[in-house]
Amino acid sequence: MRVTQSMLANNMLKHLSASYANLGKYQEQLSTGKMINRPSDDPVVAMKGMAYRTNLTEIEQLKRNFSEAYNWLENSDAALDKATQALQRIRELVVQAGNDTYETTQRQAISQEIKQLTEQLVTIANTKVGDKYIFNGTNTLQPPVQMVNGSITTSNNAEEVKIELAKGIYIGVNVDPTKVFHYDASQKGKGLFSDLQSLANDLDDPNKTGKDINEYLGYIDQHITNLLGVRAELGARMNRVELMEERIGQQEIIAQKMLSDNEDVDMERVITDLKVQESVHRAALAVGARIIQPTLVDFLR
Repeated sequence: MRVTQSMLANNMLKHLSASYANLGKYQEQLSTGKMINRPSDDPVVAMKGMAYRTNLTEIEQLKRNFSEAYNWLENSDAALDKATQALQRIRELVVQAGNDTYETTQRQAISQEIKQLTEQLVTIANTKVGDKYIFNGTNTLQPPVQMVNGSITTSNNAEEVKIELAKGIYIGVNVDPTKVFHYDASQKGKGLFSDLQSLANDLDDPNKTGKDINEYLGYIDQHITNLLGVRAELGARMNRVELMEERIGQQEIIAQKMLSDNEDVDMERVITDLKVQESVHRAALAVGARIIQPTLVDFLR
């Protein structure tokens, strides 16, 4: 087969064009730090990158969910701590009022303080985080306890507010209000607010003796025990949430590493490849200059 000058020139141009393309690829990789910059560069790597990014996006959403979970748990624990302090103060007042040496006016003064503490407990029960009531189950837009003209009504919504903290795993972040903030006048010892109202009424009644008042000590102690039990359960959930958050943090690191390994370039290797390609390109230019026939102008020099 006869090899013509035009064939040599065309081949030279084709190879030079490929060499420029390789130089451009390495330059783009060094500029972006990415192995591919469009799906057509490597469809397999692009598909894997999409999967890794989806996984990383899910992990980032779960991390945001942890912030919401901590918001619920920590505010609930802080509110229950204040409620416990209020009940302990009420217990101290009951011990004082249970002394038969106390006069009617003194017991009435204690009754007034207990009424104020009861209103404080209503305020604690109606704690809001943002625009949500945290002690009314899933009905977060309505207050769990309402007090109108001294009459108290409480919600019976005990449904859990669950937040997804791992793939397919939902953790309850609220407190069952029926275990702590409840009104039940059917029997003493069943409802916190009904017991406190009965206590205040008995303190205002001059016919009640110290024995009648001391009867409430057992009820108050039971309500304090209920609060402590709920706080212990809440603490156990917080410990679990912390462990889950640590695990999600590890998963994020792994996902980022997999994404980096899939897409990020090895800078040292790309720089070396670029240098090699530059040498090849210079050689191709030198060879091309040799195989192109001199023109008539060259002969006339």
